[in-house]
Amino acid sequence: MDGLIDQAKAQLWKMVNQLASSKKEGEASDIEIALFEYGNDKLAMGEGYVRMVSALTKDVDGISEKLFQLKTNGGSEYCGWVIGNAVKDLAWSTDDKDLKIIVIAGNEPFNQGPKDYKETCKWAAEKDIVINTVFCGAWKEGIETFWEAGAKIGKGQYLNIEQDKKVIHIRTPYDDILIQLNLRLNKTYIGYGSAGKAMKERQTLQDDNAAAYGQANVAQRATYKAKAQYRNDSWDLLDATEGDDKKIASLRKEDLPEEMQKMNDSEKKEYLEKTAPRTGNC
Repeated sequence: MDGLIDQAKAQLWKMVNQLASSKKEGEASDIEIALFEYGNDKLAMGEGYVRMVSALTKDVDGISEKLFQLKTNGGSEYCGWVIGNAVKDLAWSTDDKDLKIIVIAGNEPFNQGPKDYKETCKWAAEKDIVINTVFCGAWKEGIETFWEAGAKIGKGQYLNIEQDKKVIHIRTPYDDILIQLNLRLNKTYIGYGSAGKAMKERQTLQDDNAAAYGQANVAQRATYKAKAQYRNDSWDLLDATEGDDKKIASLRKEDLPEEMQKMNDSEKKEYLEKTAPRTGNC
């Protein structure tokens, strides 16, 4: 399934951009993503060869980082088991207006394993969690191996892809502009606290990971980084202090970047105002 993981790496930023374009009552929607690994015989047999890689999070850079660390080892794909774990273990929203989706992809029969996919898909549907299935292979084979059936029970859609086919990102006249704006955008991030430097380096690394799949993919990532959903309050001063005038004064000197440690409160505020708003700098 290495080809499948490559597909996910290549499509991540396109997918989150599509989700980010949705509106809820006229406002930009919050997006949370979780990641499960399954079908890897290096995982515990007693756990159904299933592992939660990340719980639901708004930190898409973190999802990207963990996705790029995944490697497959081949093995049994217990679709019913991983769906059941996702339904049971994730902190799903209880708001009936929120859209809740499981996307499951694989290339083995959907009915493998001791847990009946029909029961777990039905359980998800009862909780208003839509299941979209993606079979990695021929359309007809996916139907014959119950991938379509799982989607129907889960009130979702069945799709198929060729997992070893390279994803082609179609370039647009705006890609080069977006890439340059992304470089300028990165300069506006001001890391703070013990994690600030490492998280800023992680941000750059995820740019590089996106670039491994072409410049058009970098443009997709840059587009998402410019959206309201892309926030880094835990390590970036601009995001952390937006709407919170007291935040900067509450930070210890050693938590600030070196260039701000000798500033008084008014100088700190002026320094941040020169960087914000990000749209003005990009």
